[in-house]
Formats: sequence, structure tokens, C-alpha cells
Amino acid sequence: MSSPPTVASYMVKLRDRQEVAERTMAFRFEKPAGFAFEAGQFMEVSLIDPPQTDAEGNGRAFSIASAPHEDDLMVATRMRDSAFKRVLAALPIGSQVKIEGPFGDLTLHHNASRPAVLLAGGIGITPFRSMVVRAAHEKLPHRIALFYSNRRPEDAAFLTELQSLEKANPNYTFVGTMTHMEASHRPWHGATGLLNYELLSRFAQGLASAMYYIAGPPAMVSGLHAMLNTAGIDDDNIRIERFDGY
Repeated sequence: MSSPPTVASYMVKLRDRQEVAERTMAFRFEKPAGFAFEAGQFMEVSLIDPPQTDAEGNGRAFSIASAPHEDDLMVATRMRDSAFKRVLAALPIGSQVKIEGPFGDLTLHHNASRPAVLLAGGIGITPFRSMVVRAAHEKLPHRIALFYSNRRPEDAAFLTELQSLEKANPNYTFVGTMTHMEASHRPWHGATGLLNYELLSRFAQGLASAMYYIAGPPAMVSGLHAMLNTAGIDDDNIRIERFDGY
């Protein structure tokens, strides 16, 4: 019997943090030598001797929002009121945390003849930000359609960047949709309402042969999964990442 693989761990410094949407922060950590990952994977981030903790513990799993070629390791999260996130939000720049990984297989398929349809809800955008930035940088031949659902534009992390990537990658299509524009103070000229198969059909080609990727809150992920199954998409062609407690 083979031994389980050893999980790599590193001590890294916090380099920067910024608000990327209302109540959503991005944190950039230094990338240690030898840390290689694929776009779409995640890592564990653990606080060192935090001044407060709770039953959820001192570590969290975060999708890596940065692309593999970028200098830093970036994660982004909704800033709910937990001990971990309170400490993380106040962590002085230059402080060390422990990271472990990478983990996960929510990665872009290799067969470029098959389109990729990415379905993101809220902070579930993080693995897909890594994927589409990588695709533009490496000029990948995959046809990629990213559908991104939020309540309002104010809640949509990386929205402007994701829209602008269409100029850098002719194989990439971005479709944003907002479900509660009546609560927004920003203009929005894109789609509104929930993600559904009709919206996918309007903006994405080759749906029958596509690989589907879903990331977001559990209820949304389950709903989109069922929608695809109802449309005849087999589970072999669907990859999922649920963001519990985000």
C-alpha cells in the first residue's frame, strides 16, 4: 500500500489587502519558492497564535484567486463576523500565516475542442478568476463562457476586471447577471434574474459538448446542478465547488 502524499506547508507574509466588493476583501500573500498550483485549486490558510478564536478553529480553506503566473497568492472572502475573519482583517501587513496545499481538482480540462462553461455565484468567482486570467495570459484555445450571478454590482468581486478580459481573449465571453437590482445604487446594463439554461443558451456555444464548472453557495450550486441535469448534462461533465459558510 502506498503512503499518502505529504502536504506541503509554508510560512508566508501578508503583502496587501483591499476591498474588492462590499463586505468582500482580497488578501495577497507572498508566493513561496516551490509553491506550484493549477488555476482553480485551493489552499489552507492558518493564523499563528491569533488573539481570538472560536469553534471553527484558526484555519480556513480558500480558493486561490490569483493565476499561477502572478507574483502573489491571492484569496478573497466575504467578511462575516467570525473570530478568524476579524483577526485576518486586522492582521498587520508583513504578518506571517501558514499555508498548506495546493488541493482540489476544479481545474480546466485539457481537451480544448470542448467549451468550458463556468457558473459562479458570489464569492464562488475566486477559482474562476484564476482560470480566466490564466487563459488570457497563456492564450489558451479553449472557448470559455463565464456566467457570474450576484445580488447587485456592488457585491460582485473583480467585476470590472472580468469584463475587460474579453478584450484580451477572443475565446472568452463574460455574462454577469444581477438578481436584486432594486437594492443597487449602480447602473447595470447586463442580464438580470437567476442563472438559467435559457441564459446559457443565449450566450454560450456548444452546450451539449461543454464541460461545466459550478462554484458558489451550496443552495445555488445544488440548483444549478439540478438545472444542468434536467437539460441532459451528465454528471461526468460537471465539476463542483461548494463555498460553505462563506
